[in-house]
Amino acid sequence: MKEVIVRSISGLLFIVIMVAALLGGVLWYSLLFGAIMVIMMLEYFRITIPKGALKWQKGASLAVAIALFAAVLLTGYGILEAKYLLIPALMPLLIFIGNLYTKSFNRHTFTEQGAREPNGYENFPATLGALLYIALPVSLFSMAALFPMDALFPMEALFPMEALFPMEAPVEFRGGILLGFFIILWASDVGAYCFGCTMGRMGPRLFPSVSPKKSWIGSIGGTACAIGAAALIHSFTELFPFSLADSLIIGALISIGGGFGDLVESQLKRNFGVKDSGSIMPGHGGMLDRFDGALIGFPMAIIYLEFFLK
Repeated sequence: MKEVIVRSISGLLFIVIMVAALLGGVLWYSLLFGAIMVIMMLEYFRITIPKGALKWQKGASLAVAIALFAAVLLTGYGILEAKYLLIPALMPLLIFIGNLYTKSFNRHTFTEQGAREPNGYENFPATLGALLYIALPVSLFSMAALFPMDALFPMEALFPMEALFPMEAPVEFRGGILLGFFIILWASDVGAYCFGCTMGRMGPRLFPSVSPKKSWIGSIGGTACAIGAAALIHSFTELFPFSLADSLIIGALISIGGGFGDLVESQLKRNFGVKDSGSIMPGHGGMLDRFDGALIGFPMAIIYLEFFLK
């Protein structure tokens, strides 16, 4: 009973903070999701990189992630030209240059048990993987909230730094679109769980080698709930400025992509023998456990927005 109470309180607190940040404006969004991105990357490093191994690589990867997050956001507002996205995109190459000055890259050492200690290059897949798997998708989240609108409003309404940015933003920050995305993803997760528990026990498994409990019935049920949630958001809220048909497509894409995101993280944890990515949320695990579906589901919806609705 105590675990249920703790899980419920932490989950409710998480939702309140998320809603407040998404509806509170770009500054609160940037602070919260920038922090979430860093936490997820640290959890990923804890899972994939041996403790104490070449901390400078992790730090360099975090610096690239923060630069990418900021560059995408500022480019969306028109403060930076698109060409400046090349800077964070090419920054990972500096990690290779830094390796030239790291002695451990030129030798192989062994532990007392005879096992070879990791060479610095063996950390590259995890270091660069964190950028592709976490930093890039989270940086793209802002593209949904910055989807082109007709309204223009002063930059001082976004940042209290009008002296530095005396201009108008070409688009309006609409965190409600991202909030709608999260509502769809949560509806998909709940639907998949309910359908899977009630009707999916006897049906075929989705990916038994990765997640033995997930079923096709649960996945289909989750997608149906996501589409239903998208229809309700379109009909009874002002979160989505899209047509009903586009809202339904977005709901399906988020659900399908979210399912793959959940499976990808499940395979990652199973491969490294861990149950949760972290413990920052009592009863829920880590941030990566909470956002795994969004890392694939949201970019799929954003691609649809950028290519088919502009």
